[in-house]
Amino acid sequence: MSKLITILNGPNLNLLGKREPEIYGHETLDDVEKSCAAVGAEFGLDVKLLQSNWEGQIVDWVHEARGEAAGIIINPAALTHTSVAVLDALNTFEGPVFEVHISQVHKREAFRHHSYVSLRADGVIAGFGIEGYALAMRRMGSLLG
Repeated sequence: MSKLITILNGPNLNLLGKREPEIYGHETLDDVEKSCAAVGAEFGLDVKLLQSNWEGQIVDWVHEARGEAAGIIINPAALTHTSVAVLDALNTFEGPVFEVHISQVHKREAFRHHSYVSLRADGVIAGFGIEGYALAMRRMGSLLG
């Protein structure tokens, strides 16, 4: 079995650390990748971190993960609330899926309270900043280790 965890990030997360730091903090996706790789090393897991502003690219990466990854961690960003396509893709993946949100979405605008991705996710972490990714990696490690 693969020991790869695919970490998918949706629209605007390429601006992490620059965009609305009062909500999302000052850390970057590079910081997320380093943190997840460090946790992954504790459990013998490899990390592949990807980001796209395009819904179809996220869907394609979920399809690729079907053949190479043991688990998916996904921060779908705005696609959380709009994308049945991402949900349908995730429903084709047989391993664990964890949904991560940097901010506490339930303290924000009402439209952010609904997640299509949560219908597939085996767990959801919100409001822990980028530490949520590391928490998801730890859970992956305990499930897959």
